[in-house]
Amino acid sequence: MRIILYLGKGGVGKTTVAAATALRSAELGYRTLVASTDIAHSLADSLDTPLSDKPVEVAENLWAQEISVVADIYNYWDTLQEFASGIIAGQGINRVVADELSAFPGMDEIVSLLHINKQAKERNFDRLIIDAAPTGETIRLLTMPDTFRWYAGHLARLERGVISLLRPFAGRLLQAPAEVMEALRRLDEATAELRATLSDPEVSSYRVVVQPERMVLREAERAISYLGLFNYPVDSVIINRILPEQGMGEFYESRRQVQQKYMEIIEATFKPLPLWTVPYYSYEVVGLQALHQLALDCFGDEDPGQIFYRGVVQEVVEGENDTYLLRLPMPFVEGGNVKLRKRGDEMFITIGNFKREMILPNVLARRRAGSGRLVNGVLEIEFLPQTPEQAAEAAG
Repeated sequence: MRIILYLGKGGVGKTTVAAATALRSAELGYRTLVASTDIAHSLADSLDTPLSDKPVEVAENLWAQEISVVADIYNYWDTLQEFASGIIAGQGINRVVADELSAFPGMDEIVSLLHINKQAKERNFDRLIIDAAPTGETIRLLTMPDTFRWYAGHLARLERGVISLLRPFAGRLLQAPAEVMEALRRLDEATAELRATLSDPEVSSYRVVVQPERMVLREAERAISYLGLFNYPVDSVIINRILPEQGMGEFYESRRQVQQKYMEIIEATFKPLPLWTVPYYSYEVVGLQALHQLALDCFGDEDPGQIFYRGVVQEVVEGENDTYLLRLPMPFVEGGNVKLRKRGDEMFITIGNFKREMILPNVLARRRAGSGRLVNGVLEIEFLPQTPEQAAEAAG
């Protein structure tokens, strides 16, 4: 079973690339499901066929689905939400308000992810291609297994505390816990299993779709930083809508030169990840024929369902004395003095003639950059705690 998740800034062409990947996979003989977790679904438009919240066969070996949280949410949450609402209402809060307050954080993300895990467990398909929501929403979605398990653990402890405190008085509250805790236990097990599936590099791959533009690249850098924090394996970057080198007017030639500048930045920023390129078409990429052509232009004779890169793109580990260490594999950079400059959540790295800008995750952005060194093809950067003055300034 292979799970490939496409993410990137809204409008970069994730849906189109995901649909093309799925179609090519199906053409190669793999039973493939392409599913959208974006609440603003456009997968049906890309495939030029109606879809529903259940898998619909759109071609030989190819099924498509637009996951509907509304359709399934009560299958997972009815029991828990009713129980939590009853507790809150018992504190003198209006029942309608209590229903709203009792909604668990990230409910829609968890339901979307459980869909993914369901397909992985049932093995109805050889490959599952995910057209994800824009980057920010997808990062939140991918962190939900860890976040939900934190909430689940706290709710379990709350339930045990309430029961021991109120047992002498009995009442309506004490009639539900067995059913509620069973539902919670099943959800906790499902999310733990899901976390293992999503971080298994032999099963799951994450691919970032970009266009050669500054704002798009910044969001892609941030996405890869957070994927690294949660040990989600990234295996390639797809650069979409590249203008042709010849036969362009003055306006498009200027745009192509701008793109070329960012192409060089992309190559330096995302190494050692493989880079795949997609041209800017003169027609709308809609329907199976157009998607087939895109897949060929992007991946050529390669099977898009294979694992294109194995290894860590970046890694954050805890060091001694409240420090963190950022590790960046750079086997393509020769040794030399490492120069670092940090500005907010941006890090500027210079090693000889090599230069790279990167976006830091929040856990590092709040800290001071210490020393950096290149060891056996891996750049290690130490991040130190804030000074008392910096901590006071951040708090103020």
